Amino acid sequence: MKFLFTTQSTDWEVVASLFEQVGWTGRRPDEIRSAFEKSSHVIFIYDADELVAFGRTMDDGQYYALLVDVVVKPGHQQLGLGREVVNHLRSKLACYKFITLTAAPGKEDFYLKLGWQRQATALIWPVSEEQRKLHVAS
Repeated sequence: MKFLFTTQSTDWEVVASLFEQVGWTGRRPDEIRSAFEKSSHVIFIYDADELVAFGRTMDDGQYYALLVDVVVKPGHQQLGLGREVVNHLRSKLACYKFITLTAAPGKEDFYLKLGWQRQATALIWPVSEEQRKLHVAS
C-alpha cells in the first residue's frame, strides 16, 4: 500500500467514482477537488496504482476539528484501511480541544470500535429531506 498526504496528482474523477461506489452520489470532481484543497489534512491510500481509500479533515486551527469523507472502496473494506485513514487523521488533530465526525448511516459501530463515543448534545440542521431521514434520530 502507498500512502499520500497531498492532493497533488490526485485524479478527481476516480475520487468521485469512489464516492459513488459507497453510495455518496451527486459529487462533482471539480467540487471535490476544491473541498479537498481547502482541507487541513488529507490521506489517500493506493493499492499499486489503484486508489482504494481516502479521508480528510476540516478545522479552525485551534479548537474545533472534524473528520470528513472517510471512504474505503468496496472490495477493500474489512482490511484495516478505514482504521488507517481514521487513525492517521485523528493523530493530526491531537492538539485540538474538540474533535468530531458524522458517521455514514450504518457505520457508527466502526467508529465506536476505534474508541469514538456518541455525543449527548450533537444537533444537525437538515438541508434536505434525505439528510433528515438519514441523520435525524426519531
